[in-house]
Amino acid sequence: MKKNIAILMGGYSSEYEISLKSGEVVYKYLPKEKYQIFRAHILKNEWYALTPEEEKIPINKADFSIEVNGEKIKFDCAFNTIHGTPGEDGLIQAYLQNLDIPQTASDYYQAALTFNKRDCISVLKAYGIKTARNFFVDRGDLINEDEIIKKVGLPCFVKANRAGSSFGITKVKSKTEIIPAIKHALKEDNEVIIESFLDGTEVSVGVIKWHNKITALPVTEIISENEFFDFDAKYNGKSQEITPANISTKATKKVQKEAEKIFKVLKLKGLTRSEFIFHNGEPHFIECNACPGLTEASILPQQAKAMNISLTELFNQAIVTAIQH
Repeated sequence: MKKNIAILMGGYSSEYEISLKSGEVVYKYLPKEKYQIFRAHILKNEWYALTPEEEKIPINKADFSIEVNGEKIKFDCAFNTIHGTPGEDGLIQAYLQNLDIPQTASDYYQAALTFNKRDCISVLKAYGIKTARNFFVDRGDLINEDEIIKKVGLPCFVKANRAGSSFGITKVKSKTEIIPAIKHALKEDNEVIIESFLDGTEVSVGVIKWHNKITALPVTEIISENEFFDFDAKYNGKSQEITPANISTKATKKVQKEAEKIFKVLKLKGLTRSEFIFHNGEPHFIECNACPGLTEASILPQQAKAMNISLTELFNQAIVTAIQH
């Protein structure tokens, strides 16, 4: 009997278009002989599944089921490719857990924690993970630019706390740019994180559960043509992503070990990716992505390829692991 799989894609945030691309790639590579696959579009105004024939079927939110030719179909597993809310912040995970449907990403609490950059950094600091100096601002706070500069220095980064794909982020070089940057970040979220500028090589490390073993993938070095790895650099080809990274074996092992430690400490699951900057020779944690991009051009698939793991194997293993646990 083929297992019924729903590929969750879309979402309610600025990232839904990227998520749809990730979902289509997962659909392309998942073995059709093993699974009956439906693409579940989870959008603000409607939830529906697409059949292989592109027929649109409404999803019953009461039990996350669909009806095809008079037959009710329930899902054995959901492959989560939603970037942003509700797939990356824990909402869909909690909903599916209530319905006893396994899904491929981290559980709801871990997803919410990694999605909240401020909380995630605060937890990891207690485990000795190095990070940038940071300053937190909430909507409505009185802003004292001198206090911010004293804490994090210039240049610094002003980011929306809970947003992905570099939405709501500005590199600030002078005092006069701080308020406009905070206003820009507040368009994406009502919480802002301001971080000191870390000068050094930026790398990204995928970590997955590969045949029951927490495994760091080959490291990717990110060289942005822009000021930093922003949306343009990520999705419009304005960056070079070198896998494996052009760093020493010692540095590679060190950052892979840190990434695996983060996966263990935060009790993550599925396909994840952590970003670091080597500052003064030490990897400093930037953020963890618990639902990373899975298009062919995305970083994690590039890393799997460098390790001779095909996308079919990668995606199939994610489902096998989710169903086992």
